[in-house]
Amino acid sequence: MSDAAPPPPAPEPAPAPAARRPLPAGYREGIITAVTVIIGFSLSFVRYWAFEAPGDWTVRSVIALIALLIPIAAEIYTLYRALLVEDDDEATYKVTVKWFIGSVCGMLVSVSLAAIVLSGRP
Repeated sequence: MSDAAPPPPAPEPAPAPAARRPLPAGYREGIITAVTVIIGFSLSFVRYWAFEAPGDWTVRSVIALIALLIPIAAEIYTLYRALLVEDDDEATYKVTVKWFIGSVCGMLVSVSLAAIVLSGRP
């Protein structure tokens, strides 16, 4: 018998990365188009709200404007994600779609808030 310690066990191989699943043809183009259309609407609405809507600026109207700008920032971030090369991967694309849906829902809420403010109701 020998006093030498047994050799350490061989390290386990690292797990293989998940297989990359590219998107079907047309998916990236579709979301890029959808995001740009929504950004166009959003910017047009903010232009109307800021420069053409009747009435004076109030604290409520400034809050509504800030509420409009937050989803626009999310929409621009969504467009940035959609234009990344990595967005051709299915997992990354799903996150981008969630950002898009969230920004659209945020815009619906903020446009509703702006409409309430514009109507003059408390």
